Amino acid sequence: MSGNGVVWGRVRSRLRAFPDRLAACGAEAAAYGRCVQASMAPGGRLRKDLCAQEFEALRSCFVAAAKKTLTGGH
Repeated sequence: MSGNGVVWGRVRSRLRAFPDRLAACGAEAAAYGRCVQASMAPGGRLRKDLCAQEFEALRSCFVAAAKKTLTGGH
């Protein structure tokens, strides 16, 4: 059972690092937020795929952050 504690230690370490990794996506999150906000302005209409480019950039950043967290990369 001692090996189990080692595994949980690694998992906890990765989870602690995840918010810092996501913080690196601030520019992408801001761009997506601006796009959605602009489409919600008076007269604007939020439609499917209107902010698809910004969303894809944010999603790609999150995926990269998650991969770094899982592999322990820096």
